[in-house]
Amino acid sequence: MKIPFSPPDISELEINEVAEALRSGWITTGPRTKELERRIKDFTGADGCVCLNSQTACAEMALRILGVGEGDEVITTAYTYTATASVIHHVGAKIVMVDTKENSLEMDYQKAAEAITEKTKAIIPVDIAGIPCDYDEIFRIVNEKKALFKPSNDIQKALGRVAVMADTAHSFGAQRNGKKAGVLADFSSFSFHAVKNLTTAEGGALTWKTIQGIDNDEIYKKLQLFSLHGQSKDALAKTKLGAWEYDIVAPLYKCNMTDVAAAIGLVQFERYPEMLKRRREIIEKYDGALRPFGIETLEHYTDTYSSSGHLYLTRIPGISLEKRNEIIIKMAEKGVACNVHYKPLPMLTAYKNLGFDISDYPNAYNLFVNEISLPLHTCLSDSEVDYVIKCFKECLSDV
Repeated sequence: MKIPFSPPDISELEINEVAEALRSGWITTGPRTKELERRIKDFTGADGCVCLNSQTACAEMALRILGVGEGDEVITTAYTYTATASVIHHVGAKIVMVDTKENSLEMDYQKAAEAITEKTKAIIPVDIAGIPCDYDEIFRIVNEKKALFKPSNDIQKALGRVAVMADTAHSFGAQRNGKKAGVLADFSSFSFHAVKNLTTAEGGALTWKTIQGIDNDEIYKKLQLFSLHGQSKDALAKTKLGAWEYDIVAPLYKCNMTDVAAAIGLVQFERYPEMLKRRREIIEKYDGALRPFGIETLEHYTDTYSSSGHLYLTRIPGISLEKRNEIIIKMAEKGVACNVHYKPLPMLTAYKNLGFDISDYPNAYNLFVNEISLPLHTCLSDSEVDYVIKCFKECLSDV
């Protein structure tokens, strides 16, 4: 068997809808993008939603909407993909990185609390593998630290505390305490990249909750400006009779979603409940077979939260980094593609060059050295899942 790690689950329905979008003559941001925004807003329960060309763009535009920039600090975790932290650097703010809790993928909330200063403007927790963070604890911390907060614009003043900006790249469809990802933080940034549960090939969505005294329509309009060069009208608005006139209000950015991408997303959205159900079936099948074998896995489904089931991370107690890499190679030889989530940011050249040192993040490093991610996607058949389990047990026995 050949089992890829995370192929996109694309049916003829998506292909037909893309063809319809192409035939319509409208392929850039237009009616399909607006409809996808509406559906995501309804699905999550958010007060606002905009679709852009990536989760990275969504997170960066949220920072810019909040006015975060030079001289500010933003806290995030060392155990994540670069996109979480790079957007902080993009806007000119200082990345303040904290370790994870011991034996946990979540950031150490106590360390995050200790890292808050008068310069802190936002905190970016990460829903790794699709499991929502403890947002109750995060909001308790930022509210407890209100006295330190120094707003520098109207939106920060209205918020009155450090902003909670969730990296929800993995967690579309997850929920905690009865609330869906998308409304668990002030701003939430979803990814619809090719390897994500719901894909638009490339794309993302930013959702937000109402900030008292700030108009949601104004936030949406600003995000449209930010994503379309600062142009006062999008292409759809300019199609109205005699409506060619526009202005450029500032030299801004280009990161809009296209209707071709949204066409994929709209069909994926219809299929999504079954896709989430299938992911849960695969996770439960893996758990049932691997946990008795001594393999540590994440709790994706509890009384408190329900994961989106995006990644299946395992940890093999007692093995070295070299043994971990050997297992991944042996799995590949058997036709099973595995991965590692994640190499902590301080181990990467970009963050070393910014002064970060992995020795300051021992918990994140210990999570990394024996982690192996198994294939988890909705193209997997039961027999393929069984084959992955069989191969994994064999490879572990060999080392």
